[in-house]
Amino acid sequence: MSRLFSRAPLALTAGVCFACSLLVFAQAPPGPAPAGRGNQGAAPAGEGRGQGRGGGRGPRLRKTVLIWADTRNGQAQHDSVSHAMAVIERLGYESGAFDSYIRTDSNIISKAPQKTTGEPASGGPSLNNVDAIFFLGHREVPLDEKQKADLLSFVRDDGKGFVAAHTATTAFLDWPDFGELLGGRYDGHPWGSAAGTVVNEDPAFPATRHFGVAPFPFTDEFYQTKDYSRAKIRVLLRLDVSKMPANAEVHRTDGDFPLVWAKTYGKGRLFYSALGHAASTWDNRDVQVMYLEALKWALGLIEGDATPQPYPGPPK
Repeated sequence: MSRLFSRAPLALTAGVCFACSLLVFAQAPPGPAPAGRGNQGAAPAGEGRGQGRGGGRGPRLRKTVLIWADTRNGQAQHDSVSHAMAVIERLGYESGAFDSYIRTDSNIISKAPQKTTGEPASGGPSLNNVDAIFFLGHREVPLDEKQKADLLSFVRDDGKGFVAAHTATTAFLDWPDFGELLGGRYDGHPWGSAAGTVVNEDPAFPATRHFGVAPFPFTDEFYQTKDYSRAKIRVLLRLDVSKMPANAEVHRTDGDFPLVWAKTYGKGRLFYSALGHAASTWDNRDVQVMYLEALKWALGLIEGDATPQPYPGPPK
């Protein structure tokens, strides 16, 4: 009995110290977030968290984004896809700009909720209850003709948004209408993952203004684009090919190598960025800001000029 009571003050003291340490940890402000364009950096600071879809807690208060990435037919599968989807969901939640559904089953691309069997579902996402799509699919994503028509109508007729990343230009290569929606097609990556210099053609656009006016260094798997016209897209960022090693797989001779662009498609808005090959790229603060502002623009929450502009020519 005496041994039991002799330990009581020690236990009480330890408990008090532990509780105090928890209080200090909870009250300690977060450290400064590193930033920069060198493929590192923290996420943009949150602007507050609001009530989302809420599982029956009331009407939806924010826009909703369907984060869609069907990769089953992708050649390389891209390990970064899961992390990219998680980052986009977190950006919407922490900024308060939008709520998200994350899906890898393309059966949900329909204007009526349905199961993977095609039978009607009682809930979940559909093209009638989301406001934009973030797409990171690969190669021949399986959609039937009705789904394809619904997807095009979602942007063109309903005025919704479509933000596509990296591998998106490799998707639906046998579907010409998707190429028209997207504005360009994949044409290889001549250097693989390499260091390069990126030119900001439009420092006024909300998704690229934070990059500044000066060319900046960046490392990524730079996708080459074909079947695009500057009469239909507004190029925002392009690769300075003059700073890259000579490569016989570069198919254009005028130095025009767009990486990021915006365009309208009927009543809707489309944004594409080739950036995002490696998982670490999605931790880059500048990349996160770019995609967050692109989604806000596609959702109609902010304005930005997507009027096509001619190629200004190679850097002087």
